Amino acid sequence: QDAELVRTRDPQLLAQCDVVVDVGGEYDPERHRYDHHQRSFTESMRSLRPDKPWTTKLSSAGLVYCHFGSQILARLLEQPEDGPVVTAIYDKLYENFVEEIDAIDNGVPQAEGEPRYALSTTLSARVGHLNPRWNDPDQDTEVG
Repeated sequence: QDAELVRTRDPQLLAQCDVVVDVGGEYDPERHRYDHHQRSFTESMRSLRPDKPWTTKLSSAGLVYCHFGSQILARLLEQPEDGPVVTAIYDKLYENFVEEIDAIDNGVPQAEGEPRYALSTTLSARVGHLNPRWNDPDQDTEVG
């Protein structure tokens, strides 16, 4: 929480940072380097966490989520990191939010036939989430 944020591509400055995300051309979680911009990078959620089904190439956001998402959710929810609540939320958050970021950042089309990932963060989807469901007894769109 007391971290200093530095926005740079300067290798000398990056070498002094404790954590580097989306720059530096290096993925090394032991050194907290989370960049996906190297030709050799092919990691997906499934390759790093074989218990997960998603094969979309990770972006730097996905790498950070993969490595820290469960820990952060567990702390926020005051639940065990490997418990069913954290696991369910982790999976749903990846499937319905982070995977889309990964795919778009890596130029993965949503579909060549059957869609590969869900688009849930478009403006239309966000507005739709504010509307009552078709079977809600209260259809007042002004209540929120």
